[in-house]
Amino acid sequence: MFKVKKIDHIAVCVRDIDEAAAKFAAVLGLIPASREVVASQKTEAALLPIGETSLELISPKGNEGLEKFLEKRGPGLHHIAVEIEGIESALALLKSLGVPLIDEVPRRGARGHKVAFVHPKATGGVLVELVEPEAHAGA
Repeated sequence: MFKVKKIDHIAVCVRDIDEAAAKFAAVLGLIPASREVVASQKTEAALLPIGETSLELISPKGNEGLEKFLEKRGPGLHHIAVEIEGIESALALLKSLGVPLIDEVPRRGARGHKVAFVHPKATGGVLVELVEPEAHAGA
């Protein structure tokens, strides 16, 4: 089995990152440390650090899944991301165990990290993102 090292981030889907960031700053004093458009995933993301983890605000920039999420549920908790090493072998193991996956092969996500999503059916309704930081990718 692979080891989950920590929670990398918890993602909240929002319509407007500027508006959401202002609310988190006013209420919790959280300030975005980075912000980027992830063209490959058609999203925009802002990371608000909290200790060793982050709150990630995500907004669709053409991402149909996030647009449907907002239409159906409105802004809110979207996924939990956990940091692991060896994402390719972790995905192969999960697939061999019959775990439903959204991604069988990792893709590039925010911060250039390798990411892949486990289907919510596998975790009782929670979308889980596996994250391998760029520093570990290929190591």
